[in-house]
Amino acid sequence: MKRLLEYGKLAMFYVRVLSGYEERRIRSFRLQLEQRLRSAQEKKEAARKIPEQIMLSEVRRMVEEMQNVNKRLEEMEADINEYFKPIDKEVGVIMDMQMEKEKAKMEMMGSVYKQALIDKAETQEGGDVNSANQANKETLSAIFKQALLEKAEAEVAAEMNSSQKQTKSDSLSQQSQ
Repeated sequence: MKRLLEYGKLAMFYVRVLSGYEERRIRSFRLQLEQRLRSAQEKKEAARKIPEQIMLSEVRRMVEEMQNVNKRLEEMEADINEYFKPIDKEVGVIMDMQMEKEKAKMEMMGSVYKQALIDKAETQEGGDVNSANQANKETLSAIFKQALLEKAEAEVAAEMNSSQKQTKSDSLSQQSQ
C-alpha cells in the first residue's frame, strides 16, 4: 500500500509538472520572494535616509536660531548706539571746550615767552653783565621749560585729536550700519 501511495504521489507530481501548475507555483513563489526583497531594500534605504533628514533638519533649525540671535544682537547694538548718542554729543562738546582751553594756554605761554624775551632785552640794555648772565640763564631755563611744556601739550593735543577723530569715525560707522 505504501508503494501505491508513493506511486500515486509521483504520478500527481508528473501531472502537475506536465500541466504547468508546478512551474506557475514556483514562479509565483519566486515573485513573492523578489517582492519581499525589494520591499526590504526600500525599507533599508528609507532607514538610511532618516538620520540624514534628521541631521539636515537639526542643521536648518540651528541656522535659523543663529540668524535670530544675530538679528537680536544687531537690534541691541542699535538700541545701545541710540542710548549713547546724546552722551557722545556731550563728549564731543567737552572735548572741544578742552581743546579751546589748551589753545588759550598755548597763547598765554607764548605771551609769557615774549615777555621773557622783552625782559631779557631790557636787562641786557641795562649793562650789568653779571645780571645779564643771570637773566640769560633764567631766560634759557624758562625757555627750556616752556619748550618742554609746549611739547607735552602738543602731544596731549594730538592724542586728544586722534581720539576725537576715532570717536567720530566710530559713531559714523555705527550710524551707517
